[in-house]
Amino acid sequence: MDTAFFFLFNGIVYGLLLFMLSSGLTLIFSMMGVLNFAHASFYMLGAYFAYQISTHIGFWPALIFAPLIVGCLGAVIERYGLRTVHRHGHVAELLFTFGLALLIEEIVILIWGRNPMPYSVPSELDFALFEIAGNSYSAYKIFMMLVSISMLLFLYGIIARTRIGMIIQAALTHPETVDTLGHNVSRVFMLVFGVGTGLAGLAGVIGGNAFVTEPGMARALGTIVFVVIIVGGLGSLTGAFVASLLLGVIQTTAVAVDVSLADLVATVGITTSAADANDLMHKTLSQVAPILPYLFMVLMLISRPRGLFGTRDA
Repeated sequence: MDTAFFFLFNGIVYGLLLFMLSSGLTLIFSMMGVLNFAHASFYMLGAYFAYQISTHIGFWPALIFAPLIVGCLGAVIERYGLRTVHRHGHVAELLFTFGLALLIEEIVILIWGRNPMPYSVPSELDFALFEIAGNSYSAYKIFMMLVSISMLLFLYGIIARTRIGMIIQAALTHPETVDTLGHNVSRVFMLVFGVGTGLAGLAGVIGGNAFVTEPGMARALGTIVFVVIIVGGLGSLTGAFVASLLLGVIQTTAVAVDVSLADLVATVGITTSAADANDLMHKTLSQVAPILPYLFMVLMLISRPRGLFGTRDA
């Protein structure tokens, strides 16, 4: 029971990090209809900016300033890059954001190099908050969970309960009407893109020291984030939250399971040949854990293309 709780806890922590990263992408897509391939690169920039700021004035100022810098950078990119490309359609947007991701990675390597940065957890939170069956649970992981949940409540509050949220939603479906009412639709979209990238930067600040800060971190999480929003449903914040937790728990738990696929199917009376010891059926769940989220996504696209909570097909 204690072991199960340990894996569940770690899966939830990882899942909430995925939500922090995917929430900004979900916000941008739901409000602007833009699938931003460079979103994970803003996550990486948040981690690197936080590392640089924390070395001079500490982690807590970095927690505030790094996401603001990333958000402002995202707003500038939307204003002088994405807005121009937008009129040429979605293919041009995808190519632009894909190229932007490559450009950001090369700039990071040019400035900070290829080696991981010594970006560590703040000393104020670097202690075991509680312990169960010999397994320690750090205060920083609880802090990560609180930030993620606060982000969810903040986004819901802004979108569903405020006037600016109503303007943003109206600008997506009726931009001419919103513009006629005196609201600058272009500025609204710039604000949305800036907030979305800023949320990715915040995820980088929180996740960069809990995991690793290095140039490959964007590629490592970039694909899984798109799996999250497809499984949860394109544009659905609730779907992104549920899918993040689900995939986080599945992947974290599978890594520690030493049971083969043949053993699993044997429980329902199906046997496999012992001579085929090297085929897929004799791989353990821990060996195939990295592909499980993508397998889940494929099954979701086959059975329910719009995802768990989506209102449009993927």
